[in-house]
Amino acid sequence: MADGGARHLAHHFEDLEQQHQAASLGMWVFLVTEVMFFGGALLTYVVYRARYADAFAHASHHLDVTLGTFNTVVLITSSLTMALSVWSAAADRRRTLVGMLSATMLLGSVFLVVKGYEYAHKFHEHLVPGPFFRYPGPDAPEAELFFSVYFILTGIHALHMVIGIGCLAYLLLRARRGAFTAAWSTPVEMVGLYWHFVDIVWIFLFPLLYLIGRHA
Repeated sequence: MADGGARHLAHHFEDLEQQHQAASLGMWVFLVTEVMFFGGALLTYVVYRARYADAFAHASHHLDVTLGTFNTVVLITSSLTMALSVWSAAADRRRTLVGMLSATMLLGSVFLVVKGYEYAHKFHEHLVPGPFFRYPGPDAPEAELFFSVYFILTGIHALHMVIGIGCLAYLLLRARRGAFTAAWSTPVEMVGLYWHFVDIVWIFLFPLLYLIGRHA
């Protein structure tokens, strides 16, 4: 076992490889539960979208496709920097790892700032479901349902982004101290899996919320 790796081996594992496999299995099991969670939420949206197709299409016109597209590019880029973070940790490139983790955090923060701006605009337009909801077009109840699902789905996704940025901050702090080496970089890889999953969720949310029905 390489130096710098043995100190990370938990007592109930035989070696780092076994520990890594256990961590990977645990993360994948967790991600499966997340798939079921988001899958159920997305299925709910799809059912309502099919039932109130015209109303949902009209309501979706109040979403900013430009900002949604920009955020999609931001997250895809963050997936690249996260992948480079995993590679840097495995290749023992400490400075590159610190840089890529920082870049991923920055991109994630940009995404949240843009999403916050979108939310603020919806408040300004009185499109937030509740007693102050005002819809300028027909089918106001169905439109309010659309925005209810929109805020739930994007809000939960944003919460996952915040958690991911917190994990990245922890990794960055440890990376600056030289905690990750070619012998042991499991935490970076596990956070990478989580980050990629959150990015993939947005790849589904973006077309469902922003694009379908734009031609109507």
